[in-house]
Amino acid sequence: MSLRAWPRFVTLEGGEGAGKSTVLAALREELAARGFEAVCTREPGGTPLAERIRELLLDPRHEPPSAEAELLLMFAARAQHVRETILPALRRGAWVISDRFTDASYAYQGAARGGDPAFIAELERRAVGIVPALTLLLDVPVALGLQRARGRGAAADRIEAEREEFFERVRAGYLERARGEPRRFRTIDATQPADAVAAEALAHLRRQIEAAA
Repeated sequence: MSLRAWPRFVTLEGGEGAGKSTVLAALREELAARGFEAVCTREPGGTPLAERIRELLLDPRHEPPSAEAELLLMFAARAQHVRETILPALRRGAWVISDRFTDASYAYQGAARGGDPAFIAELERRAVGIVPALTLLLDVPVALGLQRARGRGAAADRIEAEREEFFERVRAGYLERARGEPRRFRTIDATQPADAVAAEALAHLRRQIEAAA
């Protein structure tokens, strides 16, 4: 199966504390103001079954999955997400904005956990089958991102509680993905004030709206 890019499919990627939620809200408002249906979703999650898998993956009270189990559970949730939420929305002409997608597996389960990128690519082809037309990578130094994330006051989930070295590998994996696919990725300096980050993301979305017309 070859991967199909959908012009109205946009993903947000980045490490902890990068500000994806703020950007997602700005993109949703822009699309709504233009009269588009915008389906905003997240990974792992996006359907009832996928949200159950998310809880199994992230709740530190559960048995920690092996690296291989974590990868396969992520793709099980993603396969359900694609077929039950993302593809139906795209086929009816809606825009879909997802907080993380397959690039997160290359960064977290691949670069950070040492998973085989060729195996991840095979899972992507066989279990997912689609790619976004635009991926916004919100890049922030790990120390700053963790400071932001841990300053929210919420309890850390199992992955958020990893060591700083883990997130350095995540960031390196994301930047490598962005260098490898410059036509799809737009890397945004997320150390900027939130309104500046949102403005840059909106500029990229507006160009994609024109391209998808």
